[in-house]
Amino acid sequence: MEVSVIRQYAKSAAVRQAIISACSEAFAVSGFHGASMAEIARRAGISHTGLLHHFPRKEDLLTAVLDLQDERSAKYLADHRTAGEASDPATILQGMVSTLVERDRYAGLVELSAVLAGEAAATAHPAHEHFARRYADIRRFLSRLFRQLADEGRLRGTVTPEDLAAATVALTEGLHLQWLYSPERDLNVEDILREMLSAFVPELHPQDGE
Repeated sequence: MEVSVIRQYAKSAAVRQAIISACSEAFAVSGFHGASMAEIARRAGISHTGLLHHFPRKEDLLTAVLDLQDERSAKYLADHRTAGEASDPATILQGMVSTLVERDRYAGLVELSAVLAGEAAATAHPAHEHFARRYADIRRFLSRLFRQLADEGRLRGTVTPEDLAAATVALTEGLHLQWLYSPERDLNVEDILREMLSAFVPELHPQDGE
């Protein structure tokens, strides 16, 4: 591949990244329907025509933003979805908690998720199916881990693995929303989530895991 082609490819990739970043900011402020292509182009520092060259439709931008938003958690799910008996469910769960709460280190991503997840509850929204699949995937993944722990006698309480999985997702989303409203954004989502889950999986408690 010629040097000029490589440079052009790198430039194009950098422009696309700038567009996606600008789009994330615009969606976080105005939502999918409220953000215009013109606003996104302005935030990205390119022309409207240049934006359309990379992303002809706003739906294409939405897909790129959602893919970026869930990149790490999607990879974690894919890497561990087929984990066998040799993989310890508590260890996998510990890592999964970290991927669920990682976004509290990036205010923009949390704001984006809060805006889009609420907006996409409408079935006609272009991101509705994405969020429906995302929540279903995470619930299935967590249910499998909790079920294995229950079968091994390591899960406390009478809540079913499926209900506990749904409650874990709800707790995570709710804590993230409260984090956005906390004055100094000092609500420790990860610590609270681990403390709550340790009531059902004692191994997740810091003192028990050390």
